[in-house]
Amino acid sequence: MIDSGELRKGVTIELDDKLYQVMSYQHIKIGRGSAMVKLKMRDIRGGHTIERTFQASERFTRARLESRNMQYLYNDGDSYYFMDEKTFEQIPISSSQLGDVLDYLKENMSLEVSSYKGKLIGVELPITVELEVAETGPGFKGNTATAGNKPAKLETGITIQVPLFINSGDVIKVDTRNGQYLERVS
Repeated sequence: MIDSGELRKGVTIELDDKLYQVMSYQHIKIGRGSAMVKLKMRDIRGGHTIERTFQASERFTRARLESRNMQYLYNDGDSYYFMDEKTFEQIPISSSQLGDVLDYLKENMSLEVSSYKGKLIGVELPITVELEVAETGPGFKGNTATAGNKPAKLETGITIQVPLFINSGDVIKVDTRNGQYLERVS
């Protein structure tokens, strides 16, 4: 059990038989009344976001998540197969469980997989990934990073905005948090 004062962004708690990850925390002290805690939380299994207010004296059950490094191997229809890097055990994960991770998933990529009581609850991408540009409009000599942007389809199928000097076949670094181009690798 943890006090409301120990809650921080990223802490996972059990509430109403569901797992929630704290996205934002706000301590509110009203004139004569008791202090309140306003939480914005994401339901880990459901994916939706809720906001709730609690008394500052309330206690929460902290969820103990297990994390392990796994390597993405291949997909077979709706199932994506990951291998535990220590035990070499292969685990299938459905595309609905992966969600937005699919936009950046490449074969042989190492990821951190979280589970709770033996059940998989999430896959965490690295902050940046290097992806090859599959198709984009032609680049022109003299174009700079600040001249403008054009759409580029990457090897995983996601389309992002890139500078005009990027060509098909270039490898670029992409921020997985917001899907933005960072730099050209080669």
